[in-house]
Amino acid sequence: MTPVTAAQLCGAVHGTLYGDENITITAVSTDSRTIGPGAWFVPLAGERFDGHDYIGKALENGGAGCFCARLPEVLLPGKAYILVQDTKTALRDLAGWYRGQFDLPVVQITGSMGKTTLKELLAGVLSQRYDTLKTHGNLNGDIGAPLTLLRLEPNHQALVIETGMDEFGQIRWLGGVIRPDVAVITNVDDVHLSHFGSREDILKAKAEIFENLRPGGLAVLNGDDALLNTLRLDCDTVRCGVAGGCGVRVENLESRGMDAICCTIATAQGRYPLTIPSPAAHMAELSALAVAVAERLGLTADEIIRGIAAYTPADNRLRVEHLPGGRIMINDSYNANPRSVQADVKILARHAGGRRIAMLGDMTELGSAEASGHRAVGQCVGRLGIDVLLAVGPRSREWMVPAAEEAGCPDVRWFESREAAQAVLPALFGPGDALLLKASHFFGRFDLAADFLREYSFADS
Repeated sequence: MTPVTAAQLCGAVHGTLYGDENITITAVSTDSRTIGPGAWFVPLAGERFDGHDYIGKALENGGAGCFCARLPEVLLPGKAYILVQDTKTALRDLAGWYRGQFDLPVVQITGSMGKTTLKELLAGVLSQRYDTLKTHGNLNGDIGAPLTLLRLEPNHQALVIETGMDEFGQIRWLGGVIRPDVAVITNVDDVHLSHFGSREDILKAKAEIFENLRPGGLAVLNGDDALLNTLRLDCDTVRCGVAGGCGVRVENLESRGMDAICCTIATAQGRYPLTIPSPAAHMAELSALAVAVAERLGLTADEIIRGIAAYTPADNRLRVEHLPGGRIMINDSYNANPRSVQADVKILARHAGGRRIAMLGDMTELGSAEASGHRAVGQCVGRLGIDVLLAVGPRSREWMVPAAEEAGCPDVRWFESREAAQAVLPALFGPGDALLLKASHFFGRFDLAADFLREYSFADS
């Protein structure tokens, strides 16, 4: 963060300043445990915690000052306090003011699936030419997105920011401070049905991203998504995908086993032969979106091709990991929904030379699609000839397990917990076998099973 004064912060959020207005702030933090010298503390309040209780600790640890919705009884000397109505809103307002200090292209991404993957892919492409800041990990919500903006430095030449949502108005609330030059929606699916009544409602909430698009900005859409194709936007729009009507098209898609896919992306400007280091077919669609954005921001064909080829997946997102004895672990344990699980099962089904084992956990936040979604995954497992299904969780027991058995999976086992399923892996996961790990982010911590297998000393190794 470029150094600012407490007086500047106060003006940005329209608060009331107490203490030293000239104190310099070089970072913003919401965590009193890790705050460092010169950082500004933002105490957040939740149902079971209130960051105001940790203001003293944060400032004693070196914090320069803080926002507060209520002043502490004792104000420490040499510190600054800014009284605001709501600290989360103050964080957003500060981020919006700070973003206004920079003149650089900003790309905002949302969608039901693929947000983080596209963010990593696109940032890698843009980095071939520009010093590019991107969202760290999946910090894409009301707190993470403002904190990303506050990480901007004078050296940055582009920003790729990811935004998620679980209610109406959230994307609009964030977009008002992000003010993107390019806005991208990857797709619309059943992921948020526990928060919304229908896919149409999800589309409406996602489409808020275009309300704060800067004049002359570009909307980039997945042209293979039926719901997204119903949008008619009053701005320059590019649709990307396999469909013939797409302005950026995926052609000649081929699999190169577990390690890569190849395709050609065709646009009005040219053709881009791509090698994408991922086994997932949907990476071609995401690459088309990335090409559309990169062309808009002036990258050359060589830069685009090189950037796509250098893609590295984020942690626990469709990483193909080679373990001792020729074992292959498909680690996509970060999150899950019916569509993404079935896509991963199709990748697992391509494995030859050993058994195909799927360790799948419950999928959460599906709302009315919960039963049908779990059944669809079970049917897919059986239909595609997966040898072993290790199903974990109550939803999987009720719907996934019987569907897999009915569809012909020869070995279906159910476990109450990830730990119980993990315990059978050393004996089950043999040389030459392939294993898929996937479950919802809020269920079971399947990433710990991946950690366990990386560190395990297989007897044949």
